[in-house]
Amino acid sequence: MTDVAAMQIDGSSPNALPDGSRFALSGLAAELVVHLTGWMAVALLFRTEVPAAVLQPWSMIFAGLWLVRLALLSAFKRAEACAPVDADRWWAVWVVGFLISSCLWGAGAWLFYPFLDSGRVGVLLIIGYTLCIAAAPVLLNHPRAFVLCPVLYFGPVIVRIATSGLHHAYAQAGTLLLVFAMTFLLVRAFRHSLLRTLDLQRQTGELLRQLRVEKASAEAARGAAEAANRAKTEFFVAASHDLRQPLHAMGLLAGALRQKNLDGESARLAGSINESVDALEGLFSQLLDLTRLDSGVIEAQPQHFGLSEVYRKLRLRFEPLAFEKGLALRFRGSAHHAWADVLLVERIVHNLVSNAVRYTTDGTVLIGCRRRGDRLLLQVWDTGPGIDEREQGRVFDESYQVPNERRAEPPQRQGLGLGLSIVRRLAGLMDATITLRSRKGRGSVFTLELPVGHVHPELLLAAPGIPAIELTLQGRQILVVEDDPVASGALRSLLTSWGADVVALDGSASCAAWVAANPRVAPPDLLLVSHSMHGEGDGMNAVAALREHFGQITPAIVVGDSALPIREIQAQHSRVHLMLKPVVPVKLRALIGFKLGEGAHAGGHCRLEPSASGGG
Repeated sequence: MTDVAAMQIDGSSPNALPDGSRFALSGLAAELVVHLTGWMAVALLFRTEVPAAVLQPWSMIFAGLWLVRLALLSAFKRAEACAPVDADRWWAVWVVGFLISSCLWGAGAWLFYPFLDSGRVGVLLIIGYTLCIAAAPVLLNHPRAFVLCPVLYFGPVIVRIATSGLHHAYAQAGTLLLVFAMTFLLVRAFRHSLLRTLDLQRQTGELLRQLRVEKASAEAARGAAEAANRAKTEFFVAASHDLRQPLHAMGLLAGALRQKNLDGESARLAGSINESVDALEGLFSQLLDLTRLDSGVIEAQPQHFGLSEVYRKLRLRFEPLAFEKGLALRFRGSAHHAWADVLLVERIVHNLVSNAVRYTTDGTVLIGCRRRGDRLLLQVWDTGPGIDEREQGRVFDESYQVPNERRAEPPQRQGLGLGLSIVRRLAGLMDATITLRSRKGRGSVFTLELPVGHVHPELLLAAPGIPAIELTLQGRQILVVEDDPVASGALRSLLTSWGADVVALDGSASCAAWVAANPRVAPPDLLLVSHSMHGEGDGMNAVAALREHFGQITPAIVVGDSALPIREIQAQHSRVHLMLKPVVPVKLRALIGFKLGEGAHAGGHCRLEPSASGGG
């Protein structure tokens, strides 16, 4: 029993429970009905045994008192409906009326007893028992009156029997006293249960109020968190654009510098600059992926696709890096088809292959696919340092890197530990399972489980062959559209160092002017266009305008930033590849060679690369 309930029982704090008062108020009418029923039973059952001179005066007094109490109840309800009332005063008056009624019942028992047989005395005791039960809810907050009520009723009967002088009078009085005690204990327990119930009800109400307050606070906090998340996303988009541009120019300049005849120290410094830009490119891509995942803008859009297209893009991205490190990059199972979001699958495998190439110093990186029932196991194997069994459960945690791992790259090439965390979250968007098996010093294998897809004829018709990558740009003309003078100059120097003939324009207006001035000029071998051209439309519009003049099959590369709406552009444009700034020269060289080789396959078809790839 709670402390509040205990105070109510011992009488130290009457009217301390508003809920108890309301409960008692709801029982007033029922208590009046019980008294009226008892009076009617006495009038009907005792009219022949009790003399009229005794029964009628008692009945008239009882009826008058009952009507007064009914009028009091009606007046109280009318007053309460109009304005706040002094509840203590009303309750005091009602309790006094209840005690007077109990005295009247006790007096009736004293007066009627000499005229009743044992059966009628039993009826009288049952009526008293019922009246005591009815008193429990009414006198819930008045424990002294609650104790006094059964005393006033049973006391006169017990005294009357004990002083009657009849045989076994004391035994009967003792038995009745025992009945009175049991009745009192039963009603007292009933009252305690009511108090406990009301106390629990009060606590529940307080908890509900507290819950509403906390829910409102949580809603406000969630709104603030969503606003902060939107601000963070907007900041990353803006910062990505503003920071990628100078890094893009830096990477191109460093790439052009490496083509010069430099001494050993200068060549080493130029190589370090390229490595740093490459590392920053990877960090930008990971942070952008994480921001998009946190903002909830990425949704899985499953479709049937062939792994040959995924493999083609992976080969394009990683063959130059693997060759530079002396690694063998192999692909198996390209004939399989899967049912999943192709962009998310590409990003997952991209991250896995990137880690494999980064941390493998010797041997092979294998991308393979096997069928197991209705599932495809898309796997990335490497012969790298492997991961200790104790660490394998944490490698997918955000910002976690395996401790004391033998690094295959210099410090500027190491990441933030976000790649595998992004892999797990992207797999979760597709309800796909990603698992790891690894042995320390023996390498690792990551497995992505995907549903088996179907082969559609249109996919077979649209699937291009893999064009040979051109190793030289000698005699090739590349049209560059870039509005940033520094990036444009760096890109011109880099392409020229590779042997290309470069025409550099600074925007859509310059494109139109150059085309007008050279109406019969031969189509360039490649369009290399920046997506973010301030005030003159975007790169895709420039590509569309140039293709209107040179032909729709003109190969094109768009160098974009993080704000590029990838899926919309991907659906609207074909034979366009995307690279995200900052561009790594070795990847640019590989993609240019691929696009020049693709130019000979005019019937082919390729899609824009996903922005999360970090480079095309």
